[in-house]
Amino acid sequence: MAAAERAIVIGGGIGGLAAAVALHLRGARVTVLERAPSLTPVGAAISLSPNALRALDVIGLGDDVRALSAWQGDAGLRAPSGRWLARTEAAAAAERFGGPLVLLHRATLVDLLAGRLPSDAVRTGTPARLTDPGVPGDPRRPARVETPDGELEADLVVAADGIRSAVRGTLFPGHPGTVHSGFTTWRVVVPLPGVAFPSHETWGRGAIWGTHPLKDGRVYAYAAAVAPAGEKAPDDERAELLRRYGDWHSPIPEVLAAVRPEDVLRHDVHHIAEPLPAFHRGRVALVGDAAHAMPPSLGQGGNQAVEDAITLAFPRPGMPSSADEPVAGTLPGYTAARLPRTTAVARRAVRAARLNVLTTGRAGTAVRNSALAALSKVAPSLFLRGFDGVADWRPPGGPSGADGDGSGAPRKLAADHTRRGPEENTP
Repeated sequence: MAAAERAIVIGGGIGGLAAAVALHLRGARVTVLERAPSLTPVGAAISLSPNALRALDVIGLGDDVRALSAWQGDAGLRAPSGRWLARTEAAAAAERFGGPLVLLHRATLVDLLAGRLPSDAVRTGTPARLTDPGVPGDPRRPARVETPDGELEADLVVAADGIRSAVRGTLFPGHPGTVHSGFTTWRVVVPLPGVAFPSHETWGRGAIWGTHPLKDGRVYAYAAAVAPAGEKAPDDERAELLRRYGDWHSPIPEVLAAVRPEDVLRHDVHHIAEPLPAFHRGRVALVGDAAHAMPPSLGQGGNQAVEDAITLAFPRPGMPSSADEPVAGTLPGYTAARLPRTTAVARRAVRAARLNVLTTGRAGTAVRNSALAALSKVAPSLFLRGFDGVADWRPPGGPSGADGDGSGAPRKLAADHTRRGPEENTP
């Protein structure tokens, strides 16, 4: 790839920033266009499993994120009464998949990624519209993106504009888009001093709850329940959580006691049920939710976006940091690598949601929970098996300095690039 290759990333979320950093390390001149007034993400925490951490190794961030791991000791699945249905340990998970599971605030990850970009790379408050996807290999047909400040041309456009992606609609106008997954979610991050608990997810009837410690001492909690699209609490969402989960086991009541109504985020869940025909067209590549939005039941939405970003920028093992082949010319290979994998992961996420959130009958819930408890006694690793074939993924390539399987961090390469603090994210 020529050093002057121009790349525009539409969307400054985790997938977009990861792609921007990877393309920057590869030698591209990158511009990130984010419509929001800042990069501060809407959301609470994100779980990064070993597959995403190996992808972050390629851009020199894996160890920074691993240092934020807070999960130690027991974890697993529980019933609302507090009875354990399946248990595992952090060490067992790390041994099985070659690394830890790390839960961190989304803002922390955004700051880490943005800090690896040049100070003028990110333009916030800048909505963007794809006007021409361009033609790879034809210098007369670059991709074109319209912004309030005028039209921009690019050799590559990365569409990371989320679940309601306008770029996806432009590239594939006949695709039906997303469907409602049948449930809604709530998320909070709160301090909870003096309350000790093991990480857990609790499965009830048509509802789940999760509580997990963060490295900074706060607690990340989430809930999901069967609900029609668009439904809101008649009073406030904290009150709704109390009605639904207030009599579940500790520490759930303690978490709810620490929550203020304004702390609670609620979002309906949607996913792409019909896979796209491709993740690219012309000089444009889709990443993250724009390409393969999935239910959060496996915690893989952000992880798959990071995988997308690294595979897009470094599609082959041993690829040097500045490659001769333009990225736009490798997009068919990007689709070939990512479409089957993300389709499989998304389908597993849908099946997992049917088992945990969407099991609503009393008898069915009792049978499910009894089966989980019985199977976990016979096979203690049951809790981890749902991540086989997902968390053990390894990236195909990376900059010079990564080891042969892509799992090493190019620390020297990353250190050679200018870093900036989070206060400099907005030019």
